[in-house]
Amino acid sequence: MKRKSLSLILTLALLLGSLLGCSQDANPNPEQKPSEQSQSQNRVVTDMAGREVQLPAEINTIATFGANGVLNSFVELMGSGSKIANNMSPSFTKTDKWKMQYEFAPQMANAPVLENADREIIIEEVLNLKPDLCITMTKSTADFLAENGLTVIYLAWSELEDVKIAVELMGEVLGVPETAEDYIQYFDNMVEKAEKLTANLKEEEKVKVLYGSVAKLSQPHRIAEWWIAKAGGISVTNDGYTEESYNYTIEDLLAWNPDIMLLTADEKEELKANNQISNVTAIQNDAMYMIPTVAHVWGNRTVEQPLTIMWAMNKFYPELMSDEDLAKEIHYFYEHFFLYDMSDEQIAEIIG
Repeated sequence: MKRKSLSLILTLALLLGSLLGCSQDANPNPEQKPSEQSQSQNRVVTDMAGREVQLPAEINTIATFGANGVLNSFVELMGSGSKIANNMSPSFTKTDKWKMQYEFAPQMANAPVLENADREIIIEEVLNLKPDLCITMTKSTADFLAENGLTVIYLAWSELEDVKIAVELMGEVLGVPETAEDYIQYFDNMVEKAEKLTANLKEEEKVKVLYGSVAKLSQPHRIAEWWIAKAGGISVTNDGYTEESYNYTIEDLLAWNPDIMLLTADEKEELKANNQISNVTAIQNDAMYMIPTVAHVWGNRTVEQPLTIMWAMNKFYPELMSDEDLAKEIHYFYEHFFLYDMSDEQIAEIIG
């Protein structure tokens, strides 16, 4: 009887030990089990200055510093425009040029201004707001904000491919890597589409183009040399210069004699009244067009750059890119990425 009892006790002990062992193997440390929440609380990314940045568990408020327009466009591209927590600086709000920013992120209108007219940071306002995330393209600003205990991501865009790196980083930061991948694929597809549309243009058929403020004799952004070429044009300022901007003379303008001018300022009437340049083909044919500003100035660095190519092609060769086709491209982009349903009137104003 005692043997049977002992045998039964041993059997039960072995069975219990086996069950406990299985339980421990399945979850050796239940207090450290991986979860989305714990992973998000420990997210660290490397920004474009090579800085390792510890991100908060949740990002609900975002402040942009310096180039508000282009930085906001990165946030809006990710479908996070509603998280922008500051108004644009006075250098942007002195005109209605950036009015569409307040369509994409209407809460900005009543949000605090974090920089003065000279783009100097009003740190008291920043600390009072305490945004979950700050974004800038100025390293000294990134350092200053970080020294004040704020989470800061630095973005850079000096070369063409930087836009993809910046978009990929923002997708990681905001937890939407699939949106970043979608945009990068869209970017490449649009460039490929433009190349196919202009592939049969002969060199002698291509229009000569001047971009920038002609009244100031300035081409402000080197990236324009790229999108003008992708749209099938020949940029008259594209002589291999390596600086960000390009300044020229009246004599240069007369020698280039561009067929089309794409203007960054409302100076069309001023140019038409200037007798020194009245014989320039673009002026004689009234082929002067204002570059659109939507989230940002399309001719400068912006996530809207693929649309810039199509808009320019519409001005250069309307038979290749009609108003109707351009309107479809514009509507798709803002609805798909910015989550904004643009009206026909708004699109017509952009096309010009």
